[in-house]
Amino acid sequence: MNICLAIHAKSVETLIESPATEVESEHKKQRIFTLPKPMLDELMKNMVLIEAGTFDMGSDSSLARNREKPVKQVSLDAFYIGKYELTQDLFEQIMGWNNSFFTCDKCPVNNVSWLNVLLFIERLNSATGKEFSLPTEAQWAYAAKGGNKSQDYQYSGSNDINDVAWFAGNANNKSHPVGLKKPNELDLYDMTGNLWEFCLDDMSRKAYTFTESHNPFIGDKENLKRKAMKVIRGGGYEFSATENLVFMRDGATNNVRMADIGFRLALSKK
Repeated sequence: MNICLAIHAKSVETLIESPATEVESEHKKQRIFTLPKPMLDELMKNMVLIEAGTFDMGSDSSLARNREKPVKQVSLDAFYIGKYELTQDLFEQIMGWNNSFFTCDKCPVNNVSWLNVLLFIERLNSATGKEFSLPTEAQWAYAAKGGNKSQDYQYSGSNDINDVAWFAGNANNKSHPVGLKKPNELDLYDMTGNLWEFCLDDMSRKAYTFTESHNPFIGDKENLKRKAMKVIRGGGYEFSATENLVFMRDGATNNVRMADIGFRLALSKK
């Protein structure tokens, strides 16, 4: 019996070390990801510059939960953020697959995990030579509130949720193509409703009690792929108006896939 096991182990070792296996492994390492120029041009055109500024992160509203308190003043350097939630045509071009529940080229990609998103961004950066990332929660919150053009709306861009969002009252229990509602003060669409959006940060219910005041981030940038609960922001198509208020926040583990979670891209200003 031991002799048989030894022979089997040797044959497995031989297979692992075979030229064919080495070639396949090397092929995976050298795989080239590309983005056609028209798609790259459209992507870059839709990255909106958010000027540096200071804002109040969190809320003292009676509707705010402990996870949205206390209000903390935060300052941010300038950055770019996507005008739209990331669409399925671009995701599929880079990844070669699309498992979204609600499918159309210009619908936001959904049913992707935070780790799927991280891999997509790595491949997108390889294809474009850029340094895209997910927005930090602070970047997302500042952009959603309108940045230095904020009018302090209840939702991102309006006090009437029907103006700016797909939510439980009008979405028919599904997401919709991006950009059909009105934008917010910064010309950003669907920051309220449609899909929840992943942020870069780890989710902490006490985040606002100990975050840094300048460019805050909670997490381990040296070990992003470890198992963690990640922040999601913006509400979604099956949530009530109250649950879509601009300050609301929640979390999802980085390996979960949901029909109501997507993302948008961020890019540093250099």
